[in-house]
Amino acid sequence: MNSVKKVVEMRGITKRFPGIVANDSITLSVGKGEIHALLGENGAGKSTLMNILFGLYQPDEGEILINEKVVQITSPRIANELGIGMVHQHFMLVETFTVTENIVLGNEPKNGLKIDIQSAEKAVEKLSNQYGLKVDPRAKIQDISVGMQQRVEILKTLYRGADILIFDEPTAVLTPQEIHELIEIMHNLVKEGKTIILITHKLKEIMAVCDAVTIIRRGKVIDSVLVKNTNPDDLAAKMVGREVNFRVDKTEAKPKETILAVENVTAMGNRGVNALNNLSLEVRAGEILGIAGVDGNGQSELIEVLTGLRKATSGRVLLNGKEITNQNPRNISESGLSHIPEDRHKRGLVLDFTMSENMVLETYFHPTFCKNGFLDYGAIDKHAAKLIEEFDVRTPSIYTPARALSGGNQQKAIIAREVDKNPDLLIAAQPTRGLDVGAIEFIHRRLIDQRDQGKAVLLLSLELDEVINVSDRIAVIYEGAIVGIVDAKSTTEQELGLMMSGGKVMQGGGNDE
Repeated sequence: MNSVKKVVEMRGITKRFPGIVANDSITLSVGKGEIHALLGENGAGKSTLMNILFGLYQPDEGEILINEKVVQITSPRIANELGIGMVHQHFMLVETFTVTENIVLGNEPKNGLKIDIQSAEKAVEKLSNQYGLKVDPRAKIQDISVGMQQRVEILKTLYRGADILIFDEPTAVLTPQEIHELIEIMHNLVKEGKTIILITHKLKEIMAVCDAVTIIRRGKVIDSVLVKNTNPDDLAAKMVGREVNFRVDKTEAKPKETILAVENVTAMGNRGVNALNNLSLEVRAGEILGIAGVDGNGQSELIEVLTGLRKATSGRVLLNGKEITNQNPRNISESGLSHIPEDRHKRGLVLDFTMSENMVLETYFHPTFCKNGFLDYGAIDKHAAKLIEEFDVRTPSIYTPARALSGGNQQKAIIAREVDKNPDLLIAAQPTRGLDVGAIEFIHRRLIDQRDQGKAVLLLSLELDEVINVSDRIAVIYEGAIVGIVDAKSTTEQELGLMMSGGKVMQGGGNDE
């Protein structure tokens, strides 16, 4: 590794924010043509370090060398000029623009005074073909999948001449098939002479695609190793500072009465066609029912119907035998339902509220927290402090705004709030999306605890291994209907994959020929 030219060197980088040292004298060295992983828990300081490399933050101490020359990266424009591009976790695209318009934005080719969109489209098509990205230059962003939107972000960096690409948690919102395709794209980029820094906490992907890995824990570098000389267990232990159990330990479920009954529910999607088609399922007390399916087959609409955010056009929903179909969200919540939403920023938290305020978003009007029409902040703060300690939510204070916390700690806070409501039914939608192995282990344990306390748990996840490991039974959703229900202990990824693509399986197992 020593003979490879170093394209990026960060030496002694320190970055402080109020109350926290995000990067503590970090040194990182990346060789040309490498795919180098930056591994760490949520909040370890990975994104901060890469935001410094991309010019979004300035370091308090330390120096950066690009191609063995010391540089001052004072803005993303300077980073672009140095050949550095960043694909952010949350895409920065204009929904109503075409792929090409997004890619050339701010760098538009001109024909006289007019933008030469045709030559831009040709340039985008050529780049897309060169790197195997398969993007339609004329498609509108709002009409393409999340995976395709990510490719547009990659093309944006390539169009600006990037040789060093930073990917920030690139697989957090992708389906398994899209992840496989992204790995191919990374290999193509490296073949063409690019260097990639991959911010991630997914060990499987590091083992599959990376050459080297630097592990950061609580702002400090713990180790830097070649991937061929390590293994997932070793990486996980270095990342979280203890041994991690990848297996989900749970006893046999002892399901009792039906808590949730969904009977022949149909609901319209956002595009004016049915997203749910006569869907039926049951979740019983003391079991976890997992829902498996390719993204976009009605999972989001099902959650919205159950939580009162979308109207069912026919059918009914029963909770503890009482009909809650099309009731408002507060009534449904007060009837014994808790909901961990799939998008923690849009639906789970008010990002500019304090952690204390976020802990009572659904219960602030209860007599415990509200006296004579006035909020009792003493009681609210005491409640928040108790939950934050119990669920190990790492925050400088209960008065810190939610947006200042890492994704994993935001998610723990939501779970604390929802579990504390002592629901009969807990809906967990993508509960571990974008989280590290330590946080995932914690959340799985909490879901199983709820089951063991006799609660009904409905788990919706795009991670097949999560659905198989955590669930007791698995219902497969395809084109808005449940096409089969299988026992989690006896099914396989292959069987579920067949059902997810429309192959039918009978209730309880075997293929339905």
